Amino acid sequence: MNLYIETLLFTSDIVVPIFFIVFLGHLLRRHRVIDEGFVNTSSKLVFTITLPALVFMSISRTDFKAVFNPELLLLFIGFTLATVYLLWWLSAKMKLSGSARGVFVQGSFRGNFGIVGLAVCFNMFAEPGLAQASIILACVIPLYNILSVLVLSFPQQGAKVSPWHILRDIVTNPLILSVVFAMPFSYNGWHLPVVGDAIGNYFASLTLPLALLAIGGSLDLKSLRNSSVTAGWATALKLIIIPVIGTLIAWIYGFRGQDIGILMVLYACPTAAASFVMAKAMQGDAQLAANIILTTTLGCVLTLSGGIYLLRLWQVI
Repeated sequence: MNLYIETLLFTSDIVVPIFFIVFLGHLLRRHRVIDEGFVNTSSKLVFTITLPALVFMSISRTDFKAVFNPELLLLFIGFTLATVYLLWWLSAKMKLSGSARGVFVQGSFRGNFGIVGLAVCFNMFAEPGLAQASIILACVIPLYNILSVLVLSFPQQGAKVSPWHILRDIVTNPLILSVVFAMPFSYNGWHLPVVGDAIGNYFASLTLPLALLAIGGSLDLKSLRNSSVTAGWATALKLIIIPVIGTLIAWIYGFRGQDIGILMVLYACPTAAASFVMAKAMQGDAQLAANIILTTTLGCVLTLSGGIYLLRLWQVI
């Protein structure tokens, strides 16, 4: 019981501040301190500048050669592709509208590994865990962004979907470009000049508060009630069903210790704040995206800590 309480408190220390900032954004919007213009501008700023800066700074400081594990990455990629395919099929069975379908799929598979995940991995496995998680992040970001562009583009364009339009969205995505530019630094051990490093840190530090305030500012509690079924399914898939299946497959495959712990965290993270930013930028149902982020962020306090507790109890990590 003490282990569970300690793990629960540890996870709460990470997640509760995030939820608090979301709630603060909602209060500021209700009291008209921020408005729709702020939400739109901050979302665009996060998507095009500050989040790519955060990604670049994290990956560029990691020793790629020391922590690269191709088998782990291949398992993650294969499982993610299969998951997205099944989620797309499920969204068709649920008869979701065009603007909601891609948002539901994205919200069900795209975790906040770059913020919540890295922090949890560091607290679980210290510097070695952070290093390996950062390299996995280099794979997670382009894969998640490519799949997100695809699932958000197809419902919007319907039968007129253009492969060239989708390819353009992928190759010009700021998050994908940040990974491409960061990899040579990680692989070759390059470092930014002191001035460049300071500037990058300034932009990176803006990401979380801006993104979460924008999420809170767009949150509509009435809409949360109206979309409770869709958001509830996405939350159950993101926090329970997908992590359980993914971790079980990794265990059957033979992963143990730090490897399976990082995979579990990767699958069990709450839905990424970037999913709201991307949904809004691509004319998806931003309200549903914000609701999924809220419910998964709140729920992961219990599910993520519970997953860590069970892996420790069964001596898997």
